[in-house]
Amino acid sequence: MAALDRVLGGALDLATGGLSSGVLGMLNERGSVLSLGRTAAQGLGERLGRTEGRADRAQVLDAAHTVIVVIAFFEALEQAELPVSLDDLEITRREQIVLAGGRLPSDEGFVHALVRVDAPRPAPHLPYEEHLAALRDWYRHLASRVHDFLQGLAVWDRLNDTRRQEAAETVRGSVPRHAVELYEALYARLAAEAPEFRFWSDQMEHQATRAELRRALAGLETLLAASAALHRRPVDIAAALARAHRSALTRRVLDADSTPEGIQVPTLAEVYLDPDFRVHAVDGQSSPANEEWWARTPVREDLTDYLAGALTSEGFTTAPLLVLGQPGAGKSVLVRILAARLPTAGFLPVRVALRDVRADDEIQDQIEQAIRDDTGEKTTWPEVVRSAGSAMPVILLDGFDELLQTTGVHQNDFLVRVARFQEREREQGRPVIAVVTSRTAVADRTRYPEGTVALRLEPFRPVQIQAWLHYWNLANALNFAAMGLSPLTWEEIEPHGYLAEQPLLLTMLALYHAAGSDLRGADERPLGEADIYEALLSSFARREVGKDARETASATQLDECVEQELERLSLVAFAMHNRRRQWVSTAELDDDLAALLGRAAPARQSGFRAPLGQAEVALGRFFFVQRAQSIRDGQRLSTYAFLHATFGEYLTVRLTVQLVTRLLGHRPVLSMGSEPVNDDLLFALLSFAPLSSRQLLRFARARVERLSEAERESLAQLVVRVLGERELRADQPHPAYLPRRTRAASRHGIYSANLVVLTLLLTGGTSAGALFPSSSDPGSAWHRHALLWRSSFEESQWTDFALPLVVRHTRDGRRRDVEIMLREGELTAPELVDGHWLYRVPREDKDVFWYRPYWEEIWHKMDVSSGTNDGSALQALRPLFDHLGPLITFFNGGGTQQATSAAHDLLRLMLADSHQIPKEEIYVLYTRVGMVFNILVPGDAVTERLTSLLLPLLARDLPRLSPVEAQALIGSLSYEAGTAFADQVLRHIEVHAPDLHERLILDR
Repeated sequence: MAALDRVLGGALDLATGGLSSGVLGMLNERGSVLSLGRTAAQGLGERLGRTEGRADRAQVLDAAHTVIVVIAFFEALEQAELPVSLDDLEITRREQIVLAGGRLPSDEGFVHALVRVDAPRPAPHLPYEEHLAALRDWYRHLASRVHDFLQGLAVWDRLNDTRRQEAAETVRGSVPRHAVELYEALYARLAAEAPEFRFWSDQMEHQATRAELRRALAGLETLLAASAALHRRPVDIAAALARAHRSALTRRVLDADSTPEGIQVPTLAEVYLDPDFRVHAVDGQSSPANEEWWARTPVREDLTDYLAGALTSEGFTTAPLLVLGQPGAGKSVLVRILAARLPTAGFLPVRVALRDVRADDEIQDQIEQAIRDDTGEKTTWPEVVRSAGSAMPVILLDGFDELLQTTGVHQNDFLVRVARFQEREREQGRPVIAVVTSRTAVADRTRYPEGTVALRLEPFRPVQIQAWLHYWNLANALNFAAMGLSPLTWEEIEPHGYLAEQPLLLTMLALYHAAGSDLRGADERPLGEADIYEALLSSFARREVGKDARETASATQLDECVEQELERLSLVAFAMHNRRRQWVSTAELDDDLAALLGRAAPARQSGFRAPLGQAEVALGRFFFVQRAQSIRDGQRLSTYAFLHATFGEYLTVRLTVQLVTRLLGHRPVLSMGSEPVNDDLLFALLSFAPLSSRQLLRFARARVERLSEAERESLAQLVVRVLGERELRADQPHPAYLPRRTRAASRHGIYSANLVVLTLLLTGGTSAGALFPSSSDPGSAWHRHALLWRSSFEESQWTDFALPLVVRHTRDGRRRDVEIMLREGELTAPELVDGHWLYRVPREDKDVFWYRPYWEEIWHKMDVSSGTNDGSALQALRPLFDHLGPLITFFNGGGTQQATSAAHDLLRLMLADSHQIPKEEIYVLYTRVGMVFNILVPGDAVTERLTSLLLPLLARDLPRLSPVEAQALIGSLSYEAGTAFADQVLRHIEVHAPDLHERLILDR
């Protein structure tokens, strides 16, 4: 069946525009596809050598793959043990193609129709096993169509029912399974001829590369060059672009101004390690910005191999590949290295830094502007493509997140525009691969065109960090020796792995060490989390200040300048924190600084005073501050973000604790009397967002622990005083400071909540009585404030505030109080609140009960609140309100036990495992529930429902008691519910627990 090779050759000729009418002559009208040959891959390599460029090659490969998909099925069908032969079935080749999902062959020809079959295709982001599963499903669907087709033929009518059933089972079951096996064999033969098939199915040989971590996409050029030979090589502008990109590999990771004197920063080729990654098609479910979206996607370690597959896959000419990562993960560096590694024999990379082009321009205009910036030559996109010969253009659009941050929703259709550009280029015969980079956090603010694939860069593993340290130390071995520094070791870095797992932050730690600073404290123990942030920020601030300071500046003056820089950075952190996002625009920051500090500030002054005109320059020079920018309407728009969100969180806490500490310096103007503490700046900064996230609390606890015990005690008293004074003030200090529109009442609620958190940090635990000393009922005061805080927060903020708190309800005589502390460890169930506390009922030695008839008001008030929490609880408790409402507000108390409602006691009996309840408690629970009969009307609906619930429970639990105890319990219940109830209990037990009934009768 060697003629099949000619069919494949015809398909390939068609793909390159060389199909002649003679191809149809090779096929007789009645011949099946199989009758034309079984050597699908024979000679494929030779024919690929005649293709012109990456695009032509991709079409040939796609055609070859479609051919083997269809061949595998019909060969499996021919080999199947059917009660009739395929010749008898008279399936023409036209019918075979239609059955396979292609169009009816027209004047274009049979082969053209064949390659249009919409069969599953392998993709580099899709595990090969998933591709086979999709193909198996496709074969099953095809088998179903074949079966339906057979049922309409005359030969089918001549079969008896048994033969028909056998044929149906074979076609629907055996044929699809065997077709997959044949497909795999054919696919392996194609992979031997064309390396792309190995890229797409993850069948590369990884043993050698995984033993040693790959650097700077090493090997990508070799992989792609093997499949990218050109007949027309790049010239002119395309060749100039290639030269510009290749130079990136020899550039240093950082410029000399960012590094300590005497330190040698390695080049990208030397120190860039291929990161791990996850890759997943964007299917419209959830968003790549959410961690849950990635949870089931495995981590891969073969970035070079994956990119080889992606860049040779025709799918990425229809929609972009979106590369995501955290700040400092190396997205932009990856793009630079990719552009440098792509072989000119097959690819034309064009890197577009979106921060440097006009945001409102069309994609083509942005590309042309980037080419001019890289080469100095002005040209048009079609001219560039023509100068590239038959190379495949690869457009690398770097920094999509910067467009989103600086222009807002104005650019949320950017990826759709990229896909439209690709569609137009494809129609013009200039297919283009597009790669877009962005921070993960903004990936939910865009629309995704169909076919988009997202790739997320993963943090470094320990082995990658160790390899990076090896290359860093190797590059600086002589420098370290000359400076008397020891190499940076894994043992020093490991305690700070949460930072080191991001490449740029790892570089920051290395620079800190290279400046002569120690990652260990005076006791040789690793610096704590807050200490390492303070050390890093202070070190880099000191180095930047030192560049501007005069040689005559004293150490004290330098310290003051460093503190000014850190305070300014803290205000930047608050600008982000109070807007509840991780970035802030230059305009917003200028407004904040003007509102807090004033516009006419002297050049050098203590505290925060600094010229606003220098704010942008001061921020832009810091290594740990990332500046995003774009150009819109001729204006450069900028935003700032910290390389890691925890830098902003630390600086927010740092300034907060400093401002609180400065309250100690409060002095009234007059010696007699008192005046409110000046907390104006503290109120302005702490009245827009809570300080109760887990990371903020960790930093705050560490900062507070630096204070002496006496300072903490004094500060706690001052904070409580400020809490009381601010509630009586209606003024809004710094009224121009409005990072977000927030109701005045909410600002007071957020501020008071933050003051409570600070008090807890200073004291380790406090009480409502201590927080609200003027209240006669601290328990009620705490409740009213909790309602204020809940109404001031968004639901997620309320959760962040409430979960770290642990409360305990206490009493001092008739005075109710609440003890509050910060939770240590995992979240546990809250304590059971004593009904005596809730209803202010004095505790007595004897048993007591009380009833409040307003149980119906409770669910209506819960309903009116319309909150998620109240609504969920109300929905769960609705049957209880409907059928046993009075039990909710009927309480038993007295003695040493907590007072609980009859509803609580009944649910405990119903839901708890009876063997988990001590025998003594069983008696108490039943007698407490029985007390509710005192307020129920005999024979009404609630009484009957309660009785019907108690009878089976008693039959279950009475056998655990002795006959005397059981008789006593029944007697107690009958005393409250009446003798008729006792008779019902005995009758029920007689039927459902006859042994128990007999013992009870005998004991009587």
